[in-house]
Amino acid sequence: MRHRIWSAGLAVGLFCAAGSLWAHHSTSAEFDVTKRFTLTGTLTKVDWVNPHIVIYMSAKGGGAASSSEEWRFETNPPAWFKRVGVNRSDFAKGIGQSVTVEGNRAKDESNYGYLLKITFADGNSLELVSGTPAEGH
Repeated sequence: MRHRIWSAGLAVGLFCAAGSLWAHHSTSAEFDVTKRFTLTGTLTKVDWVNPHIVIYMSAKGGGAASSSEEWRFETNPPAWFKRVGVNRSDFAKGIGQSVTVEGNRAKDESNYGYLLKITFADGNSLELVSGTPAEGH
């Protein structure tokens, strides 16, 4: 009897784990990781949420001088940033200010990307390289 309960518990656990893996997307599936691009604009919002932090920015478009494009960048989860000593206020300080973002653009060419580096107006930056963000670059 105990063996059946353990087997049933294991089956339920594996089913739940498979569902989580299925729901989580691969970066290379959604973004062109072979090309890095740079964009400068105004940081408008930061969603410090799981499963990934999302930042929003407004950047000048390729058309009329007054036109702007709204961009969304996804990045690592809050727990990753916490482990390397970065918190919500490190991003929030840049809201309303000019930032430069480097990332990988979505494969569908939409205004969506995966953030690899952000440089704030004061010159400080956070970079997702080798598991640690770089500061002061």
